[in-house]
Amino acid sequence: MKGVNYRIPAGMPYVRREYIAGKPQLKIARFSSGKAKADYDYKLELIVTEKIQIRHNSLEAARLAANKRMATAGDTSFFSMLRVYPHVLLRENKMIATAGADRLQEGMRRAFGKSTGLASRVHPGQVIFEAQVNSEDLDLAKAAFKVAASKVGCPVVTRVTSLKNKVEPEH
Repeated sequence: MKGVNYRIPAGMPYVRREYIAGKPQLKIARFSSGKAKADYDYKLELIVTEKIQIRHNSLEAARLAANKRMATAGDTSFFSMLRVYPHVLLRENKMIATAGADRLQEGMRRAFGKSTGLASRVHPGQVIFEAQVNSEDLDLAKAAFKVAASKVGCPVVTRVTSLKNKVEPEH
């Protein structure tokens, strides 16, 4: 099935991996990348605007696209972090759709399904990806977040926050 079939969160999330024999592996390689330091100028956040399930394939594609775009300025010029963890198991009851398949299938009997992947359930206003950059790389990071937003598959908003305190004039 396609990822669009798992987009709407329906029912209780199934998170108990110890009961499933063929557990799917997490496709996210790393959750943070770049250089973590305290003197960045801006923080960018990718915020979801509706309740949705995001598959781990989509999260990894968004993370890779954003990091690749921001790494053109240098690997130590930014710090990015994926803020959600895909822990909901997705299952699919595969049905055979060929001639003569009616003798092989069980229909709805024992229709638990095999695990096909992992997803993260997010709610409106939740931050799924954030990055910290210097002021000279802010436009590059905005472009990177625009590319990452196209990979997620739901409407998102990019919020830019200044991390530097404004200097007060001396009396």
